[in-house]
Amino acid sequence: MTMTPSSLVQQLSPHRQFLVAFSGGLDSTVLLHQLVCWRRQEPGISLRAIHIHHGISQNADSWVEHCQQLCAEWQVPLVVERVTLRQSGAGLEAEARAARYQAFREALLPGEVLLTAQHLDDQSETLLLALKRGSGPAGLSAMPVSATFADTQLIRPLLHETRATLLLWAQRYGLRWIEDESNQDDAYDRNFLRLRVLPLLNARWPHFAEAAARSAALCGEQEQLLDELLADELSLLLDENGSLAIDPLVSMSGPKRAALLRRWLAGLGATMPSREMLTRLWQEVALAREDASPCLRLGDFDVRRFQQRLWWVKALPGQTDSEIVWQNLRAPLVLPDGLGQVFLSPGGDIRPPHASEPVTIRFKAPGMLHIVGRHGGRKLKKIWQELGVPPWLRDTTPLLFYGDTLIAAAGRFVTRDGGCEAGEGVRLGWQKTGS
Repeated sequence: MTMTPSSLVQQLSPHRQFLVAFSGGLDSTVLLHQLVCWRRQEPGISLRAIHIHHGISQNADSWVEHCQQLCAEWQVPLVVERVTLRQSGAGLEAEARAARYQAFREALLPGEVLLTAQHLDDQSETLLLALKRGSGPAGLSAMPVSATFADTQLIRPLLHETRATLLLWAQRYGLRWIEDESNQDDAYDRNFLRLRVLPLLNARWPHFAEAAARSAALCGEQEQLLDELLADELSLLLDENGSLAIDPLVSMSGPKRAALLRRWLAGLGATMPSREMLTRLWQEVALAREDASPCLRLGDFDVRRFQQRLWWVKALPGQTDSEIVWQNLRAPLVLPDGLGQVFLSPGGDIRPPHASEPVTIRFKAPGMLHIVGRHGGRKLKKIWQELGVPPWLRDTTPLLFYGDTLIAAAGRFVTRDGGCEAGEGVRLGWQKTGS
């Protein structure tokens, strides 16, 4: 065994700045030690480590101290992030993983690559868990050695090494590491596989882990091939808003349509839906009757249909009954439920309110409305339709009222009651959350 495995250097080249996910356990301790050895040979290597304090174990504070001592000894700057689990019902393992990777995203510096210490035995566990879930080729491809992550790369340089090999390295160099007591609890699915199932499989078939990794890699190759073969066709179905045309999908075979829908969702960062959910998406949303406004909730987002296209939109509660008093017009008004804020600025085509007119923001308007640039009166629903405003934006678009008179809709229209010469009044601005 060489001081630094050549495979490690090959996989990490040409990168020189690394953030190492460091739990203090055997795997990440060996990875960090190998990188420290490499840095001694090549002083241009930049290393940082990050330790996630989940607050689950009563030993979590002592694990932080261990990692701090080891990193100080090896002269590796250490970031300690304390996270709070969402309690979303996804399960402790899934929530802890989500919290870890969000912390990694936030900690990465420009030019850094994230390194994690999963190994060959972890790959077997991941593949078996995917089989348990009934995953397709994407799930069965398990963990790639390298993947795009947070505008940089996530690399798993130990993925071809067994845990036994890592243990030999640790023993040879006298490394010390943490043993997480929860690793012995087979109530967790991954631990059940590690403690109960994989020892039997590996005893019967000594090369099971390598064979499982090969199958995962083949599944990954098939998915990559499908990505390449479908990329041009998918791009023709998309518009500048990321919505997907429905009509061309109707005449396709079920498997091809499902593959395109999955790739559309993946491109939007969606969690992959189950086969059943994908069928519901197509039947209940895409093929809903013409006069319907169908919606399917996937996590924090909705799949909607509008103008014969599928849309992926943030799920927001309707604000039909909301009415917010705007007392200080010189300051922005914060809207409910993450809708952002509105503000008035000079130089627009909306008349300022009279001193006697209370100003409010609402989200519905009764009666016939007369808007600047249109003849005749219309109900608000008809105006939204004429302007091509999707149904899910109609009860979340701020409406400016003076008294009980509708004056303007943010970014959409001004009523005749609220109009003035362009440039002589005020403008209603709407800064959405995240924009």
